[in-house]
Amino acid sequence: MKLNHQSFGDGDGLPVLLVHGLFGQGRNLGALARRLAERRRVVTVDMRNHGDSFHDPDHSYPALAGDLAETVAGLGGCVDLVGHSMGGKAAMVLALTHPGIVRKLAVLDIAPVAYGHSQTALIDAMEWLDLGAVDRRSAADAALADQVEDSGTRAFLLQSLDLKAQPKTWRLNLPALRDQMDNLVGWPGGLPRGAFDGPVLEVAGERSDYVTEAGQAALRDHFPQARVVRVKGAGHWLHADAPEAVAQILVSYLGDG
Repeated sequence: MKLNHQSFGDGDGLPVLLVHGLFGQGRNLGALARRLAERRRVVTVDMRNHGDSFHDPDHSYPALAGDLAETVAGLGGCVDLVGHSMGGKAAMVLALTHPGIVRKLAVLDIAPVAYGHSQTALIDAMEWLDLGAVDRRSAADAALADQVEDSGTRAFLLQSLDLKAQPKTWRLNLPALRDQMDNLVGWPGGLPRGAFDGPVLEVAGERSDYVTEAGQAALRDHFPQARVVRVKGAGHWLHADAPEAVAQILVSYLGDG
C-alpha cells in the first residue's frame, strides 16, 4: 500500500478504513479508530500530499479514490469505508467507481457537490509562517494567530507542522493543494450515479452548513439508499465536537464486520 497507514484492533471481519479531510492526517482520527477497534480492525491512512504519504501534483478525486482502491486491495479486497470532508468525497468516488470493494459507506459532513469556500487563505497563512523563527508549537501558534483567528483551526493545522525535521516543514504539499483547490472544493462529473447499492449513511453536524437540502438531494441522486443523521451540537469537525456520539453512530451502523 503506497499510502502511509496505521492499524488498530485485530478483528477477523472486514476492516474499517478511515479517511481524513483536507489538511489532516490519519492520526487526527486516532480516537475514533481506537473506539471502533474495540470491535473491528481499523486502518487510518494519510492521503497523498498529507502526513507521511507521498507528494504528487495530481490531487483530483479520481486520483485519491485510486489510492484508496490500492489500499483496499492490500487489506484483502473489501472494506467498510468512512470518510470525513475531503476524505468523504474520495470515499464516495471510490464507492461509485469500484462498488465491489466497499460493503458499507459512511460519509462525515460532506455532500457530492461543488462548494464555494476555497481554503487557499489557510495555505497562505501556513506559507506565511516563518518556520525558522519558531522552535515550539506554542510559538508557532502565537505567530499564526496573526493570520488565523480561530484557535481550533490553528491547533488543527499545527498538527501537521514538523518542528523536528531539518529544516522544519509542513507535512503537507502546500503548492499542490493550492494548485488543485478547484478540484478539492469541486465534485467530478461523469460518475456512474447509483452504481453503489450497499448501505450509505451520511453523518452531518447540526451546526454545519456543509450538508444542506441541496446537498442531501445530490447525495440521494448519487446514492438513492442514503440515510442522513445529524449530530446535535456538532459542527463540520463533528468527530472532534461530539466524539462519543459519532463513534456510537458508527459502531451501531458498521456492526461487528
